Amino acid sequence: MIRRILFALLLNSAVFSLAVQAAGFDHATWDALLKKHVVVLRGGQVTQVDYAGFKKDRGALKQYLSAISGVARPDFDKWSKPEQLAFLLNTYNAWTVELILTAYPDVASIKDLGSLLQSPWKKRFIQLLGYTRSLDDIEHGLIRGSGRYNDPRIHFAANCASIGCPALRSDAYVAEHLDAQLEDATQKFLSDRGRNRLEGDALKVSSIFKWYRDDFEKGWRGANSLGRFLALYRESLGLNTDTDRRLSAGVVAIDFLDYDWRLNAKAESSPGKS
Repeated sequence: MIRRILFALLLNSAVFSLAVQAAGFDHATWDALLKKHVVVLRGGQVTQVDYAGFKKDRGALKQYLSAISGVARPDFDKWSKPEQLAFLLNTYNAWTVELILTAYPDVASIKDLGSLLQSPWKKRFIQLLGYTRSLDDIEHGLIRGSGRYNDPRIHFAANCASIGCPALRSDAYVAEHLDAQLEDATQKFLSDRGRNRLEGDALKVSSIFKWYRDDFEKGWRGANSLGRFLALYRESLGLNTDTDRRLSAGVVAIDFLDYDWRLNAKAESSPGKS
C-alpha cells in the first residue's frame, strides 16, 4: 500500500515537472501587475510606474518572484529560446521593481540604492536557477553573455527603473509573441525624439548605443555597424532617404545624449509628492 502511494506521488511529481517543461513559465501574475501599475504615455514611447500601487500589491509580486526562484536549471534548459528569453527579461524587470520597493518612496533614482563600493546592479539578492545572482548577472551573464540569444533588442526590453530607459511594457513578455514585442519596444524607443533624434547633420541617440555598441554591430539582420543597425529603423527615427543612405555608409555623425537616471515613477507617486 505504501509503495503504491509513493509511486503515485512520484508519478504526479513527474507529470507536474513535464507540464512545467512543456508550458514554460506562467507570467500571468506579472502581466496583471504591469497592466494595473504601468501608465502608458505617448502611445507607449514612454511609461511611468505606479510604485505606490506596486507596493500595495507587493504580496502578489513576491509570490511571482518566489515562483521564479523555484525554477530549476534543468527545467529552464529544456525550454525553447523564446521561453527562456521571455523568462529572463520578465525576471530582470520584476526584480528591478522589487529593488525599488525596498526603499520606496525614499528613492529618487535606482543609483541611490548602490554604494561607493557596489552599484545596485551588482547586488546579489536574487535567487535564480540555483544561485544568488545580481541584476548584472542576469543581463550580462545569462542574457548577453550566454551567446544563446544574440538579439540587441533586449536593450529595449530590460528596464532599469529610470526615465532614460526604454519603457517598461504594460504587458509581460511571452514566448509566442516575443519577437513582435521586442520589435515593438525597439520601434517605440527609437520613435521617442526626447532620446533619439536628428539634429542638423548629426544623429543624437541614447547612451545605450554607446555602452552596448558592440551588441549592435554583431551582424543582427545584417547590421555590422551602429549606423547600419539604426538604418534598419529609419522610419522610427524619421530619417529621409538621403540621411538613411549616408547613415548606412557611415558618414552621418552619431552623438550620444546624456542619460536621465531619475526614477521612472508615476508623477503623483513620485517621492516628495502626496
